[in-house]
Amino acid sequence: MLFNSFEFIFVFLPIAFIGYFTINKINPNLGKVWLIVCSFFFYAWWNPAYLPLLLGSLLVNFFISKQIANSESKMRRKVTLTVGILFNVGLLGFFKYADFFIENINFILQQNFNFLHIILPLAISFYTFQQIAYLVDVYRNEAKDNSFINYILFISFFPQLIAGPIVQHNEVMGQYKDITKTKINWENVSKGLFIFSIGLFKKVAIADTFAVWVNNGYSDAYALNFFDSWITSLSYTFQLYFDFSGYTDMALGIALLFNIKLPTNFNSPYKALSVREYWQRWHITLSRFLSKYIYIPLGGNRISRRRTYINLILVLSISGFWHGAGWTYIMWGFLHGVAMVINRMWYKAGFKMNLILAWFVTFHFINITRVFFRSPDMATAFEVLKAMFGLKGFAVPEQISNILQWDWLKGYEYVYQISDDLWMTIYLLVGALLLTVFLKNSIQLMERLKPNPLYSIYAAALFIYAALRLDQVTEFLYFNF
Repeated sequence: MLFNSFEFIFVFLPIAFIGYFTINKINPNLGKVWLIVCSFFFYAWWNPAYLPLLLGSLLVNFFISKQIANSESKMRRKVTLTVGILFNVGLLGFFKYADFFIENINFILQQNFNFLHIILPLAISFYTFQQIAYLVDVYRNEAKDNSFINYILFISFFPQLIAGPIVQHNEVMGQYKDITKTKINWENVSKGLFIFSIGLFKKVAIADTFAVWVNNGYSDAYALNFFDSWITSLSYTFQLYFDFSGYTDMALGIALLFNIKLPTNFNSPYKALSVREYWQRWHITLSRFLSKYIYIPLGGNRISRRRTYINLILVLSISGFWHGAGWTYIMWGFLHGVAMVINRMWYKAGFKMNLILAWFVTFHFINITRVFFRSPDMATAFEVLKAMFGLKGFAVPEQISNILQWDWLKGYEYVYQISDDLWMTIYLLVGALLLTVFLKNSIQLMERLKPNPLYSIYAAALFIYAALRLDQVTEFLYFNF
């Protein structure tokens, strides 16, 4: 069941909402149970075979957390935590990376071991990281609440279950225990519907439009030239942002309907003036997880400069590998790690860069490295990059050469086929750039929301436009991770 589907918006969500606040009048704990049941139903809708794995993971991790919390021996607590982390990493490794390792073992050893062809369980990357964080917090005595119902709801709450945000215990557990949140809050309802409408519009009207051009470009990547490759890469850069931030907006909006405030996951990342700032603005909850539970335990910036640089590259490479079982993802993460090192060295040396140039370099680095993120293999990625850097020539679409009337273009024209309307593609790319760089983001708009007819008309227009396009429902990109 997708957030951008008729059955979710007009059937599941109203039933979950009405049922929750009705049952809360009888017993708030039963209201939590209702949300858990709804969350399990929501998850099982995709494939019932996934549900036992989720349930098993929840039960094992809760049991381990209790063992850590109740143990007075520091050594036993550490051993139990290690077992818990190994369990979660092993679970994720088996279901997500088994065939990747088999493929590379076959290549290195020249063997022919059979692939397992395991279907990736939905959301396993997200709920695994969230549970690892919880176990570590329990070990550090930062998570005091071990209520079974609260824990299950903390992990399985359906707005954030599938693709985040990656929520930490201290951000929501107090909200689940707050008795004042068991009644309808109409301010939260208005804000929730407002940001949900924005997110739905981002996904259906913007991301899915760019998706067509991205798929057209990558379906014949070897035939791309300079112009087409840039249209394709920029389209994916904007598709990924509007798709994932759209999902996150909807998740935050749905959670607000139930009086739960989830953490912000995006803060205008394409306004960043450095790669470091970009990671402070993009997928914020993942960046925070990587920093708190991997980078800092490795020593952070408290160790030698060389070790710090190695850790930066290692952590960003892990981020790439977390996204997908492929060398393209690892390369994407590795390049961001190298860029973080260069960024750190640059500022340590006291150098400064013009703000416009800093933005230009940062944005294009993000766009270029996205080629690895989107490409099915390294060969495809290098073909697209060769075209982007002009190694396949600089042919120009006929529509442009006819306008420019430059003699030197004669013989270099070609028929543009990435989209049906070249100028509409250019206008939308420019519009997306202006929207992401110069305007307020959805969180800022929601926080400043003062319900009035103008805001209502704005939200209603976005929702109605998007709802009329729900006959072409597509999955969110981060469901693949």
